[in-house]
Amino acid sequence: MLRQATKSSISRRLSGVSKLAVKSGLKATVASYLTSRAVPATRPYSTRSTVVQLLNNIGSKREVEQYLKYFTSVSQQQFAVIKVGGAIITQQLPELASCLAFLYHVGLYPIVLHGTGPQINELLENEGVEPEYIDGIRITNPKTMEVVRKCFLEQNLRLVTALEKMGVHARPITTGVFGAEYLDKDKYQLVGKVNSVNKSSIEAAIEAGYLPILTSLAETPSGQLLNVNADVAAGELAREFEPLKIVYLNEKGGIINGNTGEKVSVINLDEEYEDLLKESWVKYGTKLKIKEIHDLLQHLPRSSSVAIIDVDDLQKELFTDSGAGTLIRRGYKLINRNSLKEFGNPDLLRNALLRDPEIKSGKLSVASYLKTLETTSFKSYGDEPLEVLAIVKDDAQIPKLDKFLSSKTGWLNNVTDNIFNSIKKDFSSLFWVVHENDSNLSWYFSKSDGSFAKNGEILFWYGLNTGEVSNLIKEFDSSNIGSSLSSSKESGVFSSPTQKRGIHTKTFGIRSFHSSSANFSSNPNPPVKEGTNTKVAKVALIGARGYTGQNLISLIDNHKYLEISHVSSRELEGQKLQGYNKGNIVYSNLQVEDIKKLEENNEVDVWVMALPNGVCKPFVDAIESVASSNSKIVDLSADYRFDTTGEWTYGLPELNSRQQIAKAKKISNPGCYATAAQCAIAPLKEYINGTPNIFGVSGYSGAGTKPSPKNDVNFLANNLIPYSLTDHIHEKEISNQLGLDVAFMPHVAQWFQGISHTVSIPIKKGSLTSREIRNIYQERYQGEQLITVSGEAPLVRDISGKHGVVIGGFAVNSKEDRVVIVATIDNLLKGAATQCLQNINLSMGYGEYEGIPDDLEIRG
Repeated sequence: MLRQATKSSISRRLSGVSKLAVKSGLKATVASYLTSRAVPATRPYSTRSTVVQLLNNIGSKREVEQYLKYFTSVSQQQFAVIKVGGAIITQQLPELASCLAFLYHVGLYPIVLHGTGPQINELLENEGVEPEYIDGIRITNPKTMEVVRKCFLEQNLRLVTALEKMGVHARPITTGVFGAEYLDKDKYQLVGKVNSVNKSSIEAAIEAGYLPILTSLAETPSGQLLNVNADVAAGELAREFEPLKIVYLNEKGGIINGNTGEKVSVINLDEEYEDLLKESWVKYGTKLKIKEIHDLLQHLPRSSSVAIIDVDDLQKELFTDSGAGTLIRRGYKLINRNSLKEFGNPDLLRNALLRDPEIKSGKLSVASYLKTLETTSFKSYGDEPLEVLAIVKDDAQIPKLDKFLSSKTGWLNNVTDNIFNSIKKDFSSLFWVVHENDSNLSWYFSKSDGSFAKNGEILFWYGLNTGEVSNLIKEFDSSNIGSSLSSSKESGVFSSPTQKRGIHTKTFGIRSFHSSSANFSSNPNPPVKEGTNTKVAKVALIGARGYTGQNLISLIDNHKYLEISHVSSRELEGQKLQGYNKGNIVYSNLQVEDIKKLEENNEVDVWVMALPNGVCKPFVDAIESVASSNSKIVDLSADYRFDTTGEWTYGLPELNSRQQIAKAKKISNPGCYATAAQCAIAPLKEYINGTPNIFGVSGYSGAGTKPSPKNDVNFLANNLIPYSLTDHIHEKEISNQLGLDVAFMPHVAQWFQGISHTVSIPIKKGSLTSREIRNIYQERYQGEQLITVSGEAPLVRDISGKHGVVIGGFAVNSKEDRVVIVATIDNLLKGAATQCLQNINLSMGYGEYEGIPDDLEIRG
């Protein structure tokens, strides 16, 4: 019997999640769904690996809530059929078990069916038997069937045992599900064709709170075992249970486009099937697989879909908007209409238009809008049920996307992408207007060539030349042309911070207008929003006593994939590391010999050198002396910022090649003053006509912990201390990296942390206006989570404790030959620890912003 899980059992099950999950609201979300769904009262609490899987693979509270609601809308047997290849059990059993345990612990019961092909071949080879195939089907004689049965039983037990160790009740079901007849006894011998599915043992397992783990062995009415292809068996299960998801786990992680080498994200069969089969790369096994899936889905509800994914991406595919592998569904054919008469069903059209915010608010009625269409040339786009409706008015020189209305289903099923692609085929140029608070704003940015923001609305376009853009902006600027598209608040599909393409909703006008006087371009070095690595890495901090070390420790403590293995400090040797909760770490005083030994034993994945200038080299040499060394090194000092050997990479991701940082073994972390100054100057390099002057003021934490007048609070009271007014090391660093001379004048003030730069930049006379300069910066830093462009000069008090750089002001003098720009940065975070974590993330293959809060709320 099942009963509702008690609050205490839920709490125990989620106890390991508390710190990180509470912050994001995931614990409450998962707990609410466990409470709302029957789960075994005796189920153990989640293992650590399951909790890690939870936190590593789902993107946001909204996504978890959305998809759990979706998956729990049907009976437990109808959630998913998951087919597991035999190679995955051999090579990725821990990952597979963890994925399935995750689903089990949130109250979902997939029907799991596995193959065992590679294991059969290995056993046959060991016994000197050569596998035989006809038309891709294994000939199964009695000797081979003996091996097949043995392999199935062994692999089934391996998977069930691995699940039980993770607190999952799993039930092996090795026979009795599939009834079959001989496929062709003379040709294939003991190979079966499934003619019936007995659901009772599967339903009984799920009702008792067990995951059913099946083999694809079938039986004749007389009890003869027959071998059945696992993909075929999974299809028969799907036809019987009609699940929401059919999942094929394979090593490639999806269907690969043979021409581009890229993974195909989505296939909508009703729209794409016939053209897809004509593609030159769709042949052999790929063509057969697509045909089989097409035939399968024809008999299932439209809500069903097939996902072909890698085992590591199972949760991402199921629980996030972005997905992971190849999603295949029937979808709907798209229908184009050029008049109201062509809609046929007026109620369907009215219901679609009721999603429009103007109509919802009463500012516009459906009837009055339809009347305008009677006298306007337009073309509409939609799927058959009008889950998405787009209307393009093409009676002007530049066509306008007047309505783009989608239900939540339309967003989730990517019908919106299909519609927009169809529009783009018909219209080489287009513009549209969107509210700045539209929850799908990043999607609109991804579809545009440029944008311009004013008074809470954003003008988008594609396919326009410079003159057309200029005229369009003038019209929008003066008369606020048109009305905004739907705010789409009912969806919010693209508001997740985990999306691969998008902006931060705090930054407006990200893709700004292109003019003849300014050669604007989008960010040529876009951020890495998502990584491919999910393995935990061990970090050793050498010299972690100072403020930067403390902040880095705090960031690592909240990072999914990083753990501290060693901290070294001569002054703190023997003391417990404070502010770190993942383990009991004690400071040691590591010497060169110790570091070499740790590297030889592969005990460290990333070395962070948080040492004073001039001290780092012996430790680096010790690491590099190990022939098998494959760890990464990030140096926070200035020792290698001027490297000319090519061995060190300068780690300022927003300005330097992220690809180079990702490949680098040794990374030199930029200075705090230097980071903000470079970000403030770099976008204007081609317009600079002279020496930029940087007036920099830092809080006294920048002077370190060693006592001096520059960190003496009493001496700093009501005071400002200038120092190193020429030839400061950061002056050299900025000049070296930008490739032009700058003048830098540093000062220390009485606040603790945060830097303010006022940068005076001489520019070519009359080359740029203040607005054009701001647009250049917005364009250049498109999508950068850690850089915000503001119309106003930012204040240092607003940046303290925040993880980024704010750039603003953009004041051009009356002669139009000089611009003054203000930049602020927290010297301990983006100026040091946060930037270090960015570099670690990139070099280790994690998402660039993993573990870094998105907390810049400054607007302008």
